[in-house]
Amino acid sequence: MSKLEIIDLHVSIEDKEILKGVNLTLNTNEVHAIMGPNGTGKSTLSQAIMGNPAYEVTQGQVLLDGMNILELEVDERARKGLFMAVQYPSEISGVSNTTLMRTAMNAQRDTENQISIFDFLEKLDEKMALLDMPPSMAERYVNEGFSGGEKKRNEILQMLMIEPKFALLDEIDSGLDIDALQVVSKGINSLRGPKFGALIITHYQRLLNYVVPDFVHIMMDGRVVKSGDSQLALELEAKGYKEIAQENGIELIEE
Repeated sequence: MSKLEIIDLHVSIEDKEILKGVNLTLNTNEVHAIMGPNGTGKSTLSQAIMGNPAYEVTQGQVLLDGMNILELEVDERARKGLFMAVQYPSEISGVSNTTLMRTAMNAQRDTENQISIFDFLEKLDEKMALLDMPPSMAERYVNEGFSGGEKKRNEILQMLMIEPKFALLDEIDSGLDIDALQVVSKGINSLRGPKFGALIITHYQRLLNYVVPDFVHIMMDGRVVKSGDSQLALELEAKGYKEIAQENGIELIEE
């Protein structure tokens, strides 16, 4: 079992404080969901954990199995077992999906334990079939010319191939129709177990109907203000955030 601990995390962007003391602990074998109104710091949290240099950590720690990873570069954090899927994946012209995934997998292995091409292709075929992806997508350049749904499936495919300790899934459901949502959810659920944990950032309950979280956390004003089990997401769907905001003395900004 592995543990990811966020301790009193404060993060600023261009001298504006966004996270104001986030505390959260994730273990493998757990799926956590973070919900909250726009602008409350949900995506900032995932970006800061992964090491985006635009996000300045001014206080706190992020511990992965007891090691503070805040001084590590992004690629080092990935090699330690972190993976991030974002709302708008980048296109990488000239690099095929196959090349990217095999390189990423071997980066986590020592030189004597590199994955063979046979084992890689066997696993790739299996995971692409699980996600209903045509074989031709393996040789296409990363996300180039992909639809929104294809990009999301492609990110889940990368996650299934790499098998991280912890996946940070930032609005992975954004823009997906119901069929694509079910396929993406199937991919996430297939990894659930003692060697995998996930932090899912979402605005909506619908994803959580398919990937049922063990814990749900509500973020407002740059901090976690309430936590519970999957029932909490259902309550939010019915009641909204106003009551929780009032309980915590937070004024919601109407959009």
